Amino acid sequence: MGAMVIVRDPLDPKISMWHFLAYYLRFVREKEGLSLAQWGKIIGMARSSVSNIEAGRAKLQVDYARRLDVKFETGGLFELLLWYARMAHDPNWFKQYSQHERQAAEIKFFHGQIIPLLLQTDDYTASYGRLSTAKDREAVLAGRIARKRAVLERDDPPYIWALLDEAVLARRVGGAKVMRPQLEHLLEMADQWNVILRIVPFSAGEHHGSEGFFQLVGLHDRDIAYAGAHGGGRLIEMPDEIKDFVDSFDRIGAKADSQDASRELIK
Repeated sequence: MGAMVIVRDPLDPKISMWHFLAYYLRFVREKEGLSLAQWGKIIGMARSSVSNIEAGRAKLQVDYARRLDVKFETGGLFELLLWYARMAHDPNWFKQYSQHERQAAEIKFFHGQIIPLLLQTDDYTASYGRLSTAKDREAVLAGRIARKRAVLERDDPPYIWALLDEAVLARRVGGAKVMRPQLEHLLEMADQWNVILRIVPFSAGEHHGSEGFFQLVGLHDRDIAYAGAHGGGRLIEMPDEIKDFVDSFDRIGAKADSQDASRELIK
């Protein structure tokens, strides 16, 4: 008897546009009567890569979408679906983002409301964790702390470029007993070889960071971004949109104090 082939159920197309795209790719492949390997040959992709995309473990890239549109004469449908998937909120974005964060060569972020996770003390993280309405609050908190450690305690930690609004320093999270050690921790982090920390002072007036916080993650082969929003966020992979965030980061940076002046402000 040959090995039993396990056929997964297709993903639920109602969960997100990424799920719908994966579902539809599989539908077309099966309608054409093609195996994963045959389908991969058509667009120049390994069988395992096709399987990963259909299972939601990897994402279709634009050049492959275009090849499918040409091959099956779909009038640009796959490329359009991909565009909508990249623009939409993806409930699974965070898992993907965390993986990217762990492999990052460089992380840049601007925060105007709270100290970002990678620069937080565990007590500061716990103060915000208490606001969580999740049933498994303790697990969520432990997850955040583990995520921070996974990035900072690597053998080759990423370069971190942090821009923080002065409002972040002024907000007394957890009262003086939490905030004093947190500010001391910021000064310690600012002395690390791989960290550049600069503060945008109140005196700088209006700046490009009023839209909310965002992070840029430099991977070894490409850049991605994450923009925060109420109740969630958005993983951004479109190069032109990432370029806008890079531009915003530079413009906010132009209003920030130098590293030394920022240290004095924290002190």
